[in-house]
Amino acid sequence: MSQADIVGLGNALMDALYILDSDDFLVQETLNKGTMHSVSDLEWQSVYEKIDAAKVDLKTGGSAANTIATLGYLGASASYCGQVGDDEFGQSYAKQLQAACGQHGLHTVDGTPTGKCLALISPDGERTMLTDLGTAVNLETVQHVVGDIQSSKVLHLTGYLLLGPVTKARMQEAIAVAKAAGVKVSLDVADPFVVALKRDEMLELIEQDVDIVFLNEEEAKSLYESTPHAAFNTLQSLVETVVVKLGKKGSMAARNGETACAGIYPANLIDTTGAGDSYAAGFLYGYVNGFSLEQSAQLAARVASACVSQLGAVVRDRQLLSHAIEQTVAGE
Repeated sequence: MSQADIVGLGNALMDALYILDSDDFLVQETLNKGTMHSVSDLEWQSVYEKIDAAKVDLKTGGSAANTIATLGYLGASASYCGQVGDDEFGQSYAKQLQAACGQHGLHTVDGTPTGKCLALISPDGERTMLTDLGTAVNLETVQHVVGDIQSSKVLHLTGYLLLGPVTKARMQEAIAVAKAAGVKVSLDVADPFVVALKRDEMLELIEQDVDIVFLNEEEAKSLYESTPHAAFNTLQSLVETVVVKLGKKGSMAARNGETACAGIYPANLIDTTGAGDSYAAGFLYGYVNGFSLEQSAQLAARVASACVSQLGAVVRDRQLLSHAIEQTVAGE
């Protein structure tokens, strides 16, 4: 693998997006609309076989993978480490990352299926999800990407890695490699659900190992049991760079005592999935390319806007993203 400025580590999940004509299918399968259902591979396949596979849109998924793929389409030097099975979904996952980044650091194993999430999208846009984590949460090794982490500028992680003993262990190994090499560690807290379950571990991770942290409003409130602004102020004394996303109110960022705010950009709202991952991609692009703090936050907001204006969590329009970079640099 060629050198990457940003290496991501996370749970590799194939997203299978399917638009429903009505909610009748959800009723038929006794699925609770708008919720995530954790299922086995057999249960997942049973539902998948009842829809029209020709109309399914298969896209790489997983929070860190969304960020890394978007970075690739932005033109950054990026790569992703996760684990997939030696199956059709795993092969497609690898091809899509290769298309986005020109490289990847996936680990492929036999015997267990690629993790996957079937998103059944109702006519009103609400998603009902069936998730089989598969082999994603049993990443056997990060040894094959040690050299890539050592030569990078940023190791990007997701809070979801704290949820499993295996992924937590691999995360700790990757962090040790990064810290020894002087590589910055970036963390997207990822979900208020993760904070609720792993608050003490999350705080310890941030305080001891993280240089760049991304949180949304709810995560910030939950992590420090205070207001987002209070959490923002607290984190400034703990990490080099902190970003708190405030939804429609924009975002605020701080780095080494400097602060900046960014608003939101107009968007034809279609799908909010991956907005935070896209924001992190835009910000990290600016970070490794020497943008000012304000420029990084503005580019992040532009990329997030592009994400919510489409179906799917990764912005794949290179021309649109290139234009967003140009506008940011020009101060438009």
